[in-house]
Amino acid sequence: MSDLTDIASLRLAARAGRAGAVLPVLVEMVTEKASKDGKPFLEVQLVDARDRFVLRVWSDNGQYTAAQELATGACLKLEGEFTVHPQFGLEAKRWSFVPLTGAEKDEFLAGPADLRARQEEDYRLIESTVAALQDPRLRELGQTFLQKFGPRFRRTAAARFFHHARRGGLIEHVAQMMRYAAAICAANTSLHRDLLQAGVLFHDCGKLWENCVEEDGFAMPFDERGELLGHINIGIELVNTLWKTLPLEDWQDLQPESEDVRLHLLHLIAAHHGELQFGSPVQPKTPEAVALHYIDNLDAKLEMLARGYEGGPTVAGRIYDKVKPLNVRLVAPLGPTPRA
Repeated sequence: MSDLTDIASLRLAARAGRAGAVLPVLVEMVTEKASKDGKPFLEVQLVDARDRFVLRVWSDNGQYTAAQELATGACLKLEGEFTVHPQFGLEAKRWSFVPLTGAEKDEFLAGPADLRARQEEDYRLIESTVAALQDPRLRELGQTFLQKFGPRFRRTAAARFFHHARRGGLIEHVAQMMRYAAAICAANTSLHRDLLQAGVLFHDCGKLWENCVEEDGFAMPFDERGELLGHINIGIELVNTLWKTLPLEDWQDLQPESEDVRLHLLHLIAAHHGELQFGSPVQPKTPEAVALHYIDNLDAKLEMLARGYEGGPTVAGRIYDKVKPLNVRLVAPLGPTPRA
């Protein structure tokens, strides 16, 4: 697929000016809309393994009817000239598309080799972290979750738009949070390491229904359970359901008591957004809950910054335009620390 590129690379190239490219993409959704003056247009949500963008097709475009008929999950080869608009992001000019077929389609749907390798490494880290938990209740709970939901976990995104919004993004997010949690527990030994790491594993487990990506593609269909309950409520329900399968009678003499462990883990899930206005039904009330909230926020924010640097337009020199949902103009980082 040497003549093809991907959305993230194209966004970076187009930031410096108009870039011609051939882009393999998958159709996630086609929505019919109208401008303020009533002119019809389509918003075609296009995705690949790393990124997504919206192709706007106006009614006077010769391919408007063909775009209207695009099916969800269709794989296309989109050819055209691309720019980065300060407000609307990546845009296509003078474009056309044909179906993506054969070996090119198979390679596209497999995802880039480097991304697959990184996510495989991250999943192994998650497995080893769970296996190393000293509390047998939390260890067995985590291993039961991975055994029962591992394939679904591996294809779930951490969000729809703003951070780790790709197939396998939740694996990347959880693994990096586990690295942060290990470092923080080493610096502050009063934290309950097992509880915090279990909280990292389960804090977004409800997103397996809210943000799950299809098995053979990159589309993220909406799920009725996710819409009705949200990932925090689903996560609490899932942990309670798995907890009932544990052989708790084997650990009746273990301290702290099993019921206390369950309640503290549920609190981590319930409080990880940090504030009531951000969706948490309760604010963090334990050291581990506070730590989890900030670890989650840190990893999400750093991912948003990285994406802003990769594809965001500059407004002057090394100053980047605002990146949603960060309401600031980014400034290019200093760079790596020089080695002595």
